[in-house]
Amino acid sequence: MNINETLFKYGQEHLLAFYDELSDSEKEALINDISSIDFERMQNIYDHRENHMAEDSEVSCAPYIDKEKLIGELQKKYEQLGNELISEGKLAVCSMAGGQGTRLGHTGPKGTFVVALDTPKSIFEILMDKLKEAYQKYGVYLHWYIMTSEANDCDTQNFFVKNNYFDYPKEYIHFFKQGELPLMNFEGKMLLENKGKVFKAADGNGGIFEALEKNNILEDMKEKNIQYLSIGNVDNILIRQIDALLLGMMAEGKYELASKSIVKKSPEEPVGVFCKINDRPSVIEYIDLDPEKAKMRDDNEELFFGEAFFGNTFMKRTLLEKIATAKLPIHTAKKKNSYLGENGEMVVASEPNTYKFEAFIFDAFKMADDMLILRTKREEEFAPIKNKEGADSPETARKLYMDYYAKH
Repeated sequence: MNINETLFKYGQEHLLAFYDELSDSEKEALINDISSIDFERMQNIYDHRENHMAEDSEVSCAPYIDKEKLIGELQKKYEQLGNELISEGKLAVCSMAGGQGTRLGHTGPKGTFVVALDTPKSIFEILMDKLKEAYQKYGVYLHWYIMTSEANDCDTQNFFVKNNYFDYPKEYIHFFKQGELPLMNFEGKMLLENKGKVFKAADGNGGIFEALEKNNILEDMKEKNIQYLSIGNVDNILIRQIDALLLGMMAEGKYELASKSIVKKSPEEPVGVFCKINDRPSVIEYIDLDPEKAKMRDDNEELFFGEAFFGNTFMKRTLLEKIATAKLPIHTAKKKNSYLGENGEMVVASEPNTYKFEAFIFDAFKMADDMLILRTKREEEFAPIKNKEGADSPETARKLYMDYYAKH
């Protein structure tokens, strides 16, 4: 089936509406763009775009281990085992850094945003400091895999070149791009960003698994005998991805999957929480958790569903390889976007008018037999930079960061 037949079959012929107006190179780019789309999959995603769990899903709370209660010889045992694995180069770090700093009023990739510490540093340099500390402690350079997006890959790589890779061996820093999915209007029509380009957006943090496979990162890890990957969000400047304790606990318990939690502030806090869905490891979004269940407390007055997911996850390579060949569920969000209309004029949005599709990383958790959850302290591991001001802003993150390092 040629492209015209495919577009007709799925009602997307308008993607070639301005084809004759393009240069030869632009025509070739558009055809390649369209050819990369899995139209059958996108039609299926659109047809099943409601994000609701099956009504018969059984949601139960997930067991966790409180880091504060790990003391003495047991803690030393785990840390020693984790230290050995790190010293042998069995751990690598991965940062999900595909976002732009738009919400911060920053032009460029979010990782290039400069935080006003005593010595101002970009987020990328703050994360690099942790790798350098690991080298000082373990005598090995750990590999850093950085997931970019189509929108910021070039700028991100240029930023590292400009900063001489922050004096870290560049052969230990690897960039790879996450995938994209086309946007659609509410009638299921794909959109044009301009006359020669389909409007696409990054496929969410759950796209990391397919991206690791397509960009040969998993093969690279295998060649280097890297067994564990610590995955985290680039915008958390207190993230502890090189964690001997958690790594040792994983190895000792033969877990393929581990993640850190922080205590949910209140039943109403809009965060996902760890749970089990039909007895499989999972995270449930706050909008999907029954309000009555969200308020349930145990004998110690702690929330039954009180372990909040904040995006610091460790996975064995064997699990990553299994997930990479699976198709995760796709979630739908209504977004406000301006795009090229079928009359050749820009449609300027004043309210949500498009569907954005993305996968969530925690939807892969159910593919693990079990999951280790380690409760940590919010003020020690979570200082996100998401908003220009107010909660989770550069100001709040800076204070958390400075307070932590004043004590350690």
